[in-house]
Amino acid sequence: MTKKIGVGKAHSKIILTGEHSVVYGYPAIALPLKNIEVICHFQEAQEDLILDLTDPLSTAIFAALEYLEVRNRHFAYEIESTVPEKRGMGSSAAVAIAAIRAVFNYFDKPIDGQILEMLVNQAEIIAHTNPSGLDAKTCLSDCAIKFIRNVGFSDILIDLDAHLIIADTGIHGHTREAVEKVEAMEEKALPLLHGLGQLTDRIELAIADKDLDKIGQAMTLSHQLLEELQVSSPEANHLVAIALEQGALGAKMSGGGLGGCIIALVKTREAAQHLTEKLEKEGAVNTWIESL
Repeated sequence: MTKKIGVGKAHSKIILTGEHSVVYGYPAIALPLKNIEVICHFQEAQEDLILDLTDPLSTAIFAALEYLEVRNRHFAYEIESTVPEKRGMGSSAAVAIAAIRAVFNYFDKPIDGQILEMLVNQAEIIAHTNPSGLDAKTCLSDCAIKFIRNVGFSDILIDLDAHLIIADTGIHGHTREAVEKVEAMEEKALPLLHGLGQLTDRIELAIADKDLDKIGQAMTLSHQLLEELQVSSPEANHLVAIALEQGALGAKMSGGGLGGCIIALVKTREAAQHLTEKLEKEGAVNTWIESL
C-alpha cells in the first residue's frame, strides 16, 4: 500500500526597493519570485517530530497540527528548495507556507488565504520574534506588495515587459547587524533614509508610467545610498558595478545587506541571459531571471 503524502508549495520573494528606510516608516516594495520554489512533503512516521522554537519550518508544522487539533501522532517531512537561505529571498516564510499547505493537504483539509497567513505569521513570530510580515505576505502573493510600517500592505500591478536578474553573492546576509549599523549612525543616517524613501516613491510612480529608465536610475541611486549607510558588501558592490558596465538600466543590493543578493533591471530576455552569464563569471554563485 502506498504511503499517503501531503504536498505543499510556495514561492520566494525579493525586495525591489525600500531596504532599511522601511524600518523608519518609509515604503518598501517586494516582488514575488514565482519560479523559485519550495516544496514540502509531509507524512506519518515512526518517530515524533521535535519542536524547535528557532526554526520556522518546525514552528509552522506544529502551528498547523495545533490548528487542526491533531495530537499524539508521529510525522516526518522533507523539503526540496531552490531558495537559498539567508539571502533576503524569503526562504523561511516560503518554507513555512509550503509546510502548512502540506499538513493541510495530508489531512485533506482546505485552507483559505487568511488562515494560511495567520498560521505563517504565527510560526514566523515564534522563530523570529518580530517579523514585519512582508516576507509572508509577498510569498503568498501573485503580485508585488507595497508595505509601510504601522500602515499595512497594498498590491502593486507591475507590467513592464522587462526582466529582473537576481544574483546571489554567495554570502549570508546579516540583517540584524546591518540594522544596528544604521542605528549607530544616528542623525547622519536620517538624510540617507529620507533619500531612500523618496527613491521608493519615484520607483512606484515609474512603475505606473512603465518608465524603465527612471526605475533603473532610482535603483542605482538607492544602491549608492545603501553603500553610504555601510550596509552593502564588497561582493555586492562588485556585482552591481559589473551589471551597470554591461548595460543594465539599474542595479542595487537587495535585502538586509552585508551579503545576500543584488538585482539588476534589463529590457530584453537576451540582455538578461548575457548579464547572468557575466555575473556568474564575476563571482555570483547563482542567478535567476524574473519577468516583470
